[in-house]
Amino acid sequence: MKKRKILPLLGLLFTSYALYLIYTFYIDTNDNIKSIYLVPKDAVYIIESQKPIDNWNTISKSDIWKHLNTNAYFNSLSESLNKLDTIFKQDESTFKRFGDREILISSHIYTPGKYDFLYVIDLQKIAKLDILKNHLNTITTANYKVSKRKYHEHQITEIYDIESHETLYISFIKNQMIVSYMHTLIEASIDQYLEPEIGRDLDFIEVNKYVGYNDMFRLYFQYKYLDDFIKIFSNDSGDLGKTLSSSLEFSGFSFDLDDNTIVANGITNFNDKANAYLKALEKSGTGTRSISKIAPKQTALYLSFSFNSFNEFNTNFESIQKENPEQFKSYIEGIEKVENFLKIDLKEHFISWIDDEAALLQLHSTVSQSKKDVAIVLKTNNSEKAKQNLDFILEQIRKRSPVKFKEINYKGYPINFMSIKGFFKLLIGKLFKGIDKPYYTIIEDYVVFSNHPNTLKSIINSYTNKETLDNFEAYKDFNDAFDSRCSVFAYINAPNLYNSVYDFVDTNAKKQLKENKDYFICFPQIGIQLTPEKGFFESKLVIDYEDSDIVKTKYTFADTNSHSKTYNPPKLVEITEDNLNKETIFNIPEIFPSDLTAKEFIKKHSNGKVKFSVELKDGLKHGDYKEYYRNGKLKISGKYSKDEQNGVWRVYNFEEDVVFKKRF
Repeated sequence: MKKRKILPLLGLLFTSYALYLIYTFYIDTNDNIKSIYLVPKDAVYIIESQKPIDNWNTISKSDIWKHLNTNAYFNSLSESLNKLDTIFKQDESTFKRFGDREILISSHIYTPGKYDFLYVIDLQKIAKLDILKNHLNTITTANYKVSKRKYHEHQITEIYDIESHETLYISFIKNQMIVSYMHTLIEASIDQYLEPEIGRDLDFIEVNKYVGYNDMFRLYFQYKYLDDFIKIFSNDSGDLGKTLSSSLEFSGFSFDLDDNTIVANGITNFNDKANAYLKALEKSGTGTRSISKIAPKQTALYLSFSFNSFNEFNTNFESIQKENPEQFKSYIEGIEKVENFLKIDLKEHFISWIDDEAALLQLHSTVSQSKKDVAIVLKTNNSEKAKQNLDFILEQIRKRSPVKFKEINYKGYPINFMSIKGFFKLLIGKLFKGIDKPYYTIIEDYVVFSNHPNTLKSIINSYTNKETLDNFEAYKDFNDAFDSRCSVFAYINAPNLYNSVYDFVDTNAKKQLKENKDYFICFPQIGIQLTPEKGFFESKLVIDYEDSDIVKTKYTFADTNSHSKTYNPPKLVEITEDNLNKETIFNIPEIFPSDLTAKEFIKKHSNGKVKFSVELKDGLKHGDYKEYYRNGKLKISGKYSKDEQNGVWRVYNFEEDVVFKKRF
């Protein structure tokens, strides 16, 4: 009898639950909230996906993620995702019955120098079944402690890991589950529920609308916090980082993970306070990118700005500056000061010959002793016209400057010195303020400026040896992914950038670089392109991935050549008649003085004693040359005349007796 009474009751309960499901999923009104409305306003970047289970499986199996997962930064993200993955897979079949779910992962700086992630998972109508809420206790073990607390009427579940001493915070807001290892992010997310900011930001809405939902992932970047984000990994974000942080609003990209290349398309918008240079670029059309013809293969950064013409860009640049009367007045006064002092017309003698591209190059030089090898390259519409006008400016400088410098010739390319302080900062913005009183040369239709003459020599060497980007197969293949015309193009060669940075950072930074080297160089080529549209820039991002061990076979790295603690100096060898090589003893290697106005160039042994000294004239070897053993004794002596060996040259032993001499 009892069984007969229980069966109808079970049937009634089952029917009631079925009716509840029907009501919940097909009749009940939609009371959902968008995921973006729960992302705190200070998100540096946001990654979005519509199919978290399928896409996470794809990511976790990729070569890129497997490699990055061994890095501390990405591993912290991976560990969190793996735990979320456990939650999903507990009821994976149930989730799949009710369609795809959106997941957002946002990165936040919660205190200076520290960051963490927030995860927002759209459970859709399945949230009303409370499956996850009720299931949280069942996924814990003796290694975890579960507690609950209230924040603004929302329950936060805290899962404490006894072994790692970390706490995972979880809360539910309508259809959304929010998760983080930082309680302040959960609380900030709950605060957003009442007053969402990013999701209602018109600039974000514009980017979001363009990006859509078609591809596997969407990436949104908020530039307001770029400067702080860079400082997590570096002491200074530099002028470029500060300019982008103050000028741009959001970038949005949609992309798929395709083997070893990531190609993302989207847009970037900027604010009313944007740098005048950036605003002028948006109004000045596009140009053809071609400075790669002379940019060395060792280029670490090629930052190209192109336009219909530089004259049009300059007109727009001045027009935009007029919006700020005080700034424009300062600009005009600076121009007039230079023109009145030198008796020149900048529009006629400088601007008139610049064509449709200007670029900033950072190199890993093989000859320069400067900390940073940076050059500005201007494409000319007529190289002869450029030379004539630059010669005129030089003549005006010579008349009014105490600095006397004669043109020197390096492998057929004249190098001159333009002593005008702050010229490039004044004319084309503070991004170029690092080039001050530069040397310059002309190669084909390009004028190349740099603070250091050896940077120019590096560029000349690469060009004459046909070791430029245009002759670099990897770059040519990579460049094919981009349009030939745009406004801004940034190309980063990570191995060259690694070498460039490694050469000038301190010992602690060198150690950190070496520890993270494999994660730095595994993306050997990175490029981004901006093309102006109405009020924003169409954007394209391309990232190549290659196994770091393979990359190491293709590049020579600065850290492999550095001295270890067990470094032993070369053995001191005396030159005698028995070991003297008369054919090569006077083959003096080329020198690269960093100051072409200096009267002498000196290089030292690692023990601090002088290795050799040579007198200079206009950057050329001219006068006495003396070379020394490591013990300080004279080894070789002779004279130069206009960079050529001249007169009698002598070789000495340890007693400074002449072992051999030769007349040139």
